[in-house]
Amino acid sequence: MKEAIESLNFIEQIIEEDLAAGFSQEKLRFRFPPEPNGYLHIGHAASICLNFGLGEKYNAPVNLRFDDTNPSKEEQEYVDAIKRDVAWMGFKWANVCYASDYFQQLHDWAVELIKAGKAYVDGQSSEEMAAQKGTPTTPGTDSPHRNQSVQENLDLFNRMKAGEFAPGSYVLRAKIDMASTNMHMRDPILYRIIKKSHHRTGSDWCIYPMYDWAHGESDYIEQVSHSLCTLEFKAHRELYDWYLDQIHDPSLLRPKQREFARRNLSYTVMSKRKLLELVQNKHVSGWDDPRMPTISGLRRRGYTPESIRKFSDLSGISKRDNVTDVSLLEYCIREDLNKTATRVMAVLDPVKLVLTNYPKAQVEMLDAENNPEDPNSGTHQVPFSSELYIEREDFQESAGKNFFRLTLGAEVRLKSAYIIKADSVVKDSDRNILEIHATCDMDSKSGSGTEASTRKVKGTLHWVSIAHALTAEVREYDRLFSDEAPDAHEDKNFLEFLNPNSLKVNKEAYLEPFLANATTADKYQFQRLGYFVLDKDATAEKLIFNKTVGLKDSWAKQQALAPKPSEPTQKPQANQGKKSALSEVQQISKKLTNLSGEKFAAARQDILRYAEEISYEEIEPLFDTAAKKIGTRIGVMLVLGVLLKNGQAKNPAIEAFIEAGKADSDELLKAEAKALG
Repeated sequence: MKEAIESLNFIEQIIEEDLAAGFSQEKLRFRFPPEPNGYLHIGHAASICLNFGLGEKYNAPVNLRFDDTNPSKEEQEYVDAIKRDVAWMGFKWANVCYASDYFQQLHDWAVELIKAGKAYVDGQSSEEMAAQKGTPTTPGTDSPHRNQSVQENLDLFNRMKAGEFAPGSYVLRAKIDMASTNMHMRDPILYRIIKKSHHRTGSDWCIYPMYDWAHGESDYIEQVSHSLCTLEFKAHRELYDWYLDQIHDPSLLRPKQREFARRNLSYTVMSKRKLLELVQNKHVSGWDDPRMPTISGLRRRGYTPESIRKFSDLSGISKRDNVTDVSLLEYCIREDLNKTATRVMAVLDPVKLVLTNYPKAQVEMLDAENNPEDPNSGTHQVPFSSELYIEREDFQESAGKNFFRLTLGAEVRLKSAYIIKADSVVKDSDRNILEIHATCDMDSKSGSGTEASTRKVKGTLHWVSIAHALTAEVREYDRLFSDEAPDAHEDKNFLEFLNPNSLKVNKEAYLEPFLANATTADKYQFQRLGYFVLDKDATAEKLIFNKTVGLKDSWAKQQALAPKPSEPTQKPQANQGKKSALSEVQQISKKLTNLSGEKFAAARQDILRYAEEISYEEIEPLFDTAAKKIGTRIGVMLVLGVLLKNGQAKNPAIEAFIEAGKADSDELLKAEAKALG
């Protein structure tokens, strides 16, 4: 039993200990309590997954409660967006509740506090009250209004409620302890005057409860058993309990507040205020801009609920604040889309390819596999003709031996089609290539069963038929900020770190016609380019696709290759030993699953020997190896083990790769992953 509890996160351990001590599982009740003053972001996903996940695990109700106590910042738009996001994440709430549902009860309890001599109305300025609070090491001093009579306090509070006073002129404070070592216990504010219309109660109220007063009492009204908050509320727990002490009926359940770490993400900001600033100043197109860390932005970019829930699982629940690398989130969406996204062809930077020996009037419909990871995904047809577009970077007139794409005199295969050989080029007056002329091996059609169709060539290119291609706008996204922690600089504004290249718009991309019927729910892999999704603003006349994520972590490579400011720029030195070592490992790994006994052990030892010559930068791209290539993944795991033994620090990408190995159905891979922790 002890081992089972230790495998849980610390919140689950708390609940299990409560149950073991006699707490009834039937009384378990949780809540997710967002304030509707902005859109939910990836940081909120931790709380969503935690609370609703506990509800699912223990078959307990979870309320979606809006802590709507500040009409100056809250809007119905945010309420609707939050409901939409939680539902999209795949969770179901028991009840939709609002702190505003309890305004009358909260008011009545406040009156009881006044009558009991435990609350008073203070007419000082906020600056005067702040000065009287003292410091964490020196006690505060009493307000001159602290010992007003109950009758005077009741009269002033009623007049506050009636709207007689201007905002800021009076507040209601709890009378606790101005010498407490906990600053939150030094006569905190219960109510303040706000003369704004509330999104639900309209102008019924002009006094509104503070969050601390409303939050715990709302938990009590709803009989929440475990009130889970982020770490900044740990210091508030004493106040949470003091407020409950004043109203608790021993016959009713008393909520228990416990805290967990907020989830932060690199290369972005999580403050709603700062996200709102991005929106209001039009640095982004809105709360659902695909560069935003909001759940709605991630959804528009093509992220799936499964990937975000997986990200939450891998990130875990912690007792200490930390920053999770965005590469882990990107790893999770790659893993999900690799299994589910339909493979299609698109050309973003086209150059014309003319097959000179292919009949000009002929059009063939070729079968293209929808997803090699899913044997039941089927196929779709793509038209093939004598004039095609290929990516401009896929051709060089002359190239070295490590260029495996198209070059004059060399052969490549066109995906799902034929083997071709480039013969010549047509250039304009500035010597820019306008056309590539090539000949097609007419016997080499993929899947035809001919001897020529089984010939091996080093490169495979994607393409689209010019006559049948759809023109589309493609939006490619990068980090919104160029700094890993843009709001961590005391001397600089976070906006100074906005990445000017975070959005690249290509208005003339060419897609295969299969995409004419795409919907925003469909997920696609543009082969060799990345994962894409149809944007909500697309129409039948104007297709718009958003890039979700690339096939590999190109950002990490860019950062690794970029010279440090204090270092001179150096040209990379050729290291044929390392390249050949990696190549050897890949060759051996392909055969691993066909080996057993001594042969497997010998191959394993060979990989471990070559691993000593391989760097992390070389092996990291192979973390994205297709799930069905078990041998290669085992080989990568073995190399990774050597790197870790030699001092390589674990990072989110490494941890995610190891976790994926542990969860795999192949016992060999699982064993190697478990050996790495």
